[in-house]
Amino acid sequence: MPVILALDFETANQSPDSACQLGLVRVQDWKVTHSQSWLIRPPSDHFEFSWLHNITWDQVKAEPSWGELWPQLAPLVAQADFLAAHNAPFDRRVLESSCRFHGLEAPNKPYIDTVALARKQWKIFPTKLNLVCAQRGIPLDHHEALSDANACAQILIQASAEGWRP
Repeated sequence: MPVILALDFETANQSPDSACQLGLVRVQDWKVTHSQSWLIRPPSDHFEFSWLHNITWDQVKAEPSWGELWPQLAPLVAQADFLAAHNAPFDRRVLESSCRFHGLEAPNKPYIDTVALARKQWKIFPTKLNLVCAQRGIPLDHHEALSDANACAQILIQASAEGWRP
């Protein structure tokens, strides 16, 4: 059975290296075995998306930067066979940009995009996370990183129960 790490980033602004929150949910044997979230101090105090996720500079200015947090995250990522996200290209870009900004090597892991999975498995259109969760009965506090990552994990678990495999 693969180990999958579902992840979700919230960003402060349009810059892909502006991660301000990360949620991670580890799925092993099609069960959640670990979940955790972190606030992150982005490189800039410019926050455009506080209206969406309710995170402000004042909340994160004393939190670790991505570079300071990475040593804690890297072992969790290394243990995963796959990374998964809802709209994986976005989260992959944030992860890679944040690593690059801090001079770190980004993980080279295959990604599972639960947008594509929900479209293929259940023919859900449009495929925004809140709409998939509503249709599949998955609790969601949208744009809270841990809740979004958990929703992604639950999509994987539900699809696996119907025979889907990465």
